[in-house]
Amino acid sequence: MTPVSTLRVPGSSANLGPGFDALGIALQVYLECRFSISRQLSIRVSGRDAGLISCGEDNLIWQTAVAVAARAHLPLPPVDLEIINEIPIGKGLGSSAAALTAGVIIAQKLLNLGWKTARILDEAARLEGHPDNVAACVLGSIVATAVEAGGNTRAIRLEMPPAFQVAVIVPNFQLPTKEARKVLPDSYSRADVTFNIQRASLLIAALATGDMSVFPAALDDRLHQPFREQLVPGLSEILRLRAPGLLGCTLSGAGPAVLVFYEKGCDRVFDLVREVFAMNGCTTEVIGTGISTKGYELS
Repeated sequence: MTPVSTLRVPGSSANLGPGFDALGIALQVYLECRFSISRQLSIRVSGRDAGLISCGEDNLIWQTAVAVAARAHLPLPPVDLEIINEIPIGKGLGSSAAALTAGVIIAQKLLNLGWKTARILDEAARLEGHPDNVAACVLGSIVATAVEAGGNTRAIRLEMPPAFQVAVIVPNFQLPTKEARKVLPDSYSRADVTFNIQRASLLIAALATGDMSVFPAALDDRLHQPFREQLVPGLSEILRLRAPGLLGCTLSGAGPAVLVFYEKGCDRVFDLVREVFAMNGCTTEVIGTGISTKGYELS
């Protein structure tokens, strides 16, 4: 009997305000895959948004595994793949990054490539097109990332300070990443780029030291959120929210979910965000509270 492997990959939030395509955080919401070599391809899906996940050869996890095998010039055996999904699709919580990461890991396992973490991250980032989400999937916790001129991804993992907590508020509509990227300009002013570099530097320093004094300024952004406000009802008001215990809010990835940073024990600040969404006709739910301290787990 062919042994069954189990893979769990966390969802993620990217950008964290000023860290566009550079900063990411792993969330406690997961994509689980159980797979084994089979005589023919068989894919079963259950869990959240299961109806949006293909059970055919165009399944993103399988297509990614096929692409990895092709680059390695090796035949990929068919698999029996069971997918149990918790990550909302089209909400800015890294569902595609988790699927891509899963596909890379499944391929390297089936093909006995023996890839280390850095190689898995490089391949996933190349397929995704930016490293922030996949680095969170691979490494867990908070990540700062960059892609070198040669295409290799560099990433450093940070631990969340104990006094900081995060939650994700998810509204009841989807926002495809392609649509959210279309509204971004082709170039930015020097002033706006400097603004973001300053805030991103503050944010990394605050997360590394646990210093809360620079919030909410450390979450300010001029590169993507101002342009995406038109796509997410209430976002402009949410980004301006101020309250005791609330460190600040950012768009989660391309949206429409919102990532909330807050002081430990101040959970009620969620309600402020939910109220703004409600005033704009959107129902919401709170999911993925807390960060995943581990990246992918394969057993």
